[in-house]
Amino acid sequence: MISDAIETTQCQQKDPVDLFHSGHFVKICAPMVRYSKLAFRTLVRKYNCDLCYTPMIIAADFVRSVKARDSEFTTSKGDRPLIVQFAANEAQVLSDAARIVCPFADGIDLNCGCPQRWAMAEGYGACLINKPELVQDMVRHVRNQVENPRFSVSIKIRIHDDLKRTVDLCRKAEATGVSWITVHGRNVEERHQPVHYDAIKIIKQNMSIPIVANGDVKTLKDAENIHRMTGTDGVMVARGLLANPAMFAGYEETPLKCIQDWVDIALEHGTPFTCFHHHLMYMMERITSKQEKRVFNVLSSTSAVLDYLNDHYGV
Repeated sequence: MISDAIETTQCQQKDPVDLFHSGHFVKICAPMVRYSKLAFRTLVRKYNCDLCYTPMIIAADFVRSVKARDSEFTTSKGDRPLIVQFAANEAQVLSDAARIVCPFADGIDLNCGCPQRWAMAEGYGACLINKPELVQDMVRHVRNQVENPRFSVSIKIRIHDDLKRTVDLCRKAEATGVSWITVHGRNVEERHQPVHYDAIKIIKQNMSIPIVANGDVKTLKDAENIHRMTGTDGVMVARGLLANPAMFAGYEETPLKCIQDWVDIALEHGTPFTCFHHHLMYMMERITSKQEKRVFNVLSSTSAVLDYLNDHYGV
């Protein structure tokens, strides 16, 4: 579960909230199911990413099962600052999960934004934006039961059609001690519609804690523009980083050096082939022709991928 991290102690922990007072907007790698794992976090940290999230983990499974803990949460000494994102709908379960990861991470995040039907049917994700008292209860429990005062507790939300309800949710969360709030600027029904950056700006204007903007960020320039437009303290990126892990370092498309770094890191971490290959498909999307994609995307072994990269790109 925790590679090379047993020596990590709470006294080494930095307060991730300090990042938001560093004088520049915080560049954040979003929680991404299957993708924001240790190897990928290691890669984006090499290219100016300030803060990384784990994929969403179901807190009840994590607390109940050692097997779930070992497969879902892997970290190392260099993997900081790190936020572990949980899906939860019970205060004590979230608190128990937070206590387990506390020595190995800098904070936890409660997912209040996942719009997938299965998550909402289980009482997880975006349905929580309609249950502000439950969100408060969960935050309060973690705050009261995790002994380290520097351990952050954040939430990631979507917006309501009636923005007053979103502002009310955020104020209630702030009053209970939430460290910061990430706002994905779409409602539960929206997928590829334009992001409501004006809504994120209004939320920011109504809050004292840091607010992070999320949604449709493809380049560093996009991130800078959104930061300026909304006044937010950080910008969180998902698909933009999958397509270009070097995005925060100012690269318009994935440089070959980044592809080489991914190969080295993935092999070192023993990344399963499917994950290794999928990341490369995303990274090379913009730099390969349709014909090249037809060949590359059906390769079925690590050695075939390495041969292809060596033959075509000298990687």
